[in-house]
Amino acid sequence: MKKLVSLSVLTALVAGCANMGGSTSDYGSENLAEETLVTEVKEQDNNAYLLAPAPRYYIGNAYKVEDVQYIPAEDMEYNQTGVAGIIPMELNGNKTSNGEVYDSTQLLATSKTLPLPTIARVTNLENGESVIVRVNNRGPFVNSRIVDLSPAAAEKLDMIGNTKVQVQVLAEQSNMVKEATVGKTVVVEPAVAEEPVAEAPVAAPAPVAVAPAGEYSVQVAAFYAEDSANSLLQKMKNYGDAIVVKEGDMFKVRIVNLDAAGARRVIDALRSSEGMAPGLLKNGRWVNADSI
Repeated sequence: MKKLVSLSVLTALVAGCANMGGSTSDYGSENLAEETLVTEVKEQDNNAYLLAPAPRYYIGNAYKVEDVQYIPAEDMEYNQTGVAGIIPMELNGNKTSNGEVYDSTQLLATSKTLPLPTIARVTNLENGESVIVRVNNRGPFVNSRIVDLSPAAAEKLDMIGNTKVQVQVLAEQSNMVKEATVGKTVVVEPAVAEEPVAEAPVAAPAPVAVAPAGEYSVQVAAFYAEDSANSLLQKMKNYGDAIVVKEGDMFKVRIVNLDAAGARRVIDALRSSEGMAPGLLKNGRWVNADSI
């Protein structure tokens, strides 16, 4: 068996999945991914690319494609088998859901729900070959496939078209690339963890205090991990009154106490400066982000 090499994230991935003749509409510029190990690759080059920080760490909100709902979430124990396709060459150079640029020569993959970027091992169940990939784009939006691979990754697996594979998230490498992207360090994390706890009681009443003039809230992201929400919270305070709201098992980062004009400014700023796709609430109810 070939030696598995653990690799990580950088900039680039696709939008979607497909077999050899896949459609570009199978991809999106918004969420998850899963991948595998690369066998006997140029370790230095691939480590540099796979472990590089991304423009942003992206999970995103629940979304629908053709009436099918997908719920992105962190899942370090993700281990599934299914069919893999190959990302079309024509997507080369396009931006992925987390702001990277898809490079068909790199070992990349797509996912409907995994965080972007995520590092995963993909194994061809027909011949036992494995490859480590960087998941950096949403897709494939085809229920018959669970992942699509770049031509470079597909070549490592000796794939010609749709192939049955196993996709397993590599937790250690995925956390490494997440921390590199978010900018967390062991030294800084305790301080980051304390601040939100101290501020939460203060921030929570704020929406009530200014309810008449601040009926809008902009939701930036939702996480299953509280530390991920708290980490993003610090950055979002640059855009307004940012808080973390716990709903069920999820921690949601929101900018609250906004009037219509303020909500419009925040949404436009997050889209242009952060490459995000924020949601909008009015008095606690979801509304179209472009309705104001």
